[in-house]
Amino acid sequence: MSIRVLVVDDQELVRAGFIMILDSQDDIEVVGETANGADALDEVKRLRPDVVLMDIRMPKMDGLEATRILRADKHSDVRVLILTTFDPDEYVYQALRVGASGFVLKDIPPRELLAAVRVVAKGEALLAPSITRRLIAQFAERLAPPASQELERLTDREAEVLRFMAKGFSNSEIADTLCLSPTTIKSHVAGVLAKLNLRDRTQAVVFAYENGVVRPGSTV
Repeated sequence: MSIRVLVVDDQELVRAGFIMILDSQDDIEVVGETANGADALDEVKRLRPDVVLMDIRMPKMDGLEATRILRADKHSDVRVLILTTFDPDEYVYQALRVGASGFVLKDIPPRELLAAVRVVAKGEALLAPSITRRLIAQFAERLAPPASQELERLTDREAEVLRFMAKGFSNSEIADTLCLSPTTIKSHVAGVLAKLNLRDRTQAVVFAYENGVVRPGSTV
């Protein structure tokens, strides 16, 4: 089954470029395009895409507000991949906070764009690039809020897994490091998300930095 993608950007030429790249793949289908966040909300309801490739700065409704609304809908599993020309950009950090699954720069090589869409479509967070971790760390450090009491809900092992997640480790990498099975790690990740009332891995990473589980530049 193909990955259904909606492309949202106010620049027609940019949309056309992304659509050409995405439609060149057998496993990806661009089901629609639009130029602002408000129309994107309508198109998501109509077209039911798996992934929305979402620009941040657009007229009528920006990508940040559109992402917040989309991810607040508990009946929708659509994933949002943020597009930006800024590196880093505080708007991107805010988008991650409201539930975006990751972000890519608009000048990303085609191969990396395709990989990003596939990663997000699988329900995973696009956190591997060091720029994403640096972005989260930068703005979380600026906010520097006190640690949340919600952390007390986690077992010691779950807290340890959360630290690895915050550093961008995949489940298999955490499993190898802790000498546990990937299935066990997957169970711990699910426990972290449930106990902290988080929707996905991206929000878990943001939570970890905001609440002092890890600090910018620290080792796990």
